Amino acid sequence: MASTKKKAAKAGTGAIAAGKAAKSNPYVQRMIADEDLRENLRTAFESARKAYDRMANGKGPSKALLEDKKTQRELRQAAASLREAAETLRGAGRKRGRKRRGGLLLLLVGAGLAIALSEGLRKKVLDMLFGAEEEFEYTSTTTPQASGSAEPAGAAT
Repeated sequence: MASTKKKAAKAGTGAIAAGKAAKSNPYVQRMIADEDLRENLRTAFESARKAYDRMANGKGPSKALLEDKKTQRELRQAAASLREAAETLRGAGRKRGRKRRGGLLLLLVGAGLAIALSEGLRKKVLDMLFGAEEEFEYTSTTTPQASGSAEPAGAAT
């Protein structure tokens, strides 16, 4: 009987220590406070459970993964929910930076297409970068040879 009481006491102290560790953990605190994080984790769990149930229905997991569209959709949804939960845990600062990069990339691609497709815009950009083109007339400083004095190469007389 004494050993049962000791085991129960050890289990109780282990649970208390686990509770204290969970209370001081910032991820657990974030889960308690953030409703969106909890919803993303719940959605990921439910989608993964549905996908597992569909794979365990007797067809075999490889066939379910490769051919079953519903299983694929559930797995995609679970992955997306986990990705959102991970981004939430990392912080909101990263998400804002990605939007800015995407907007900047879209702006650069749009500007490149506009320059490539519009001749007038392309000329304006080139004039701004390298200066306006100067019109000039080319005059040769050499005199042309007389055509009667030279024989064509390879002609036999």
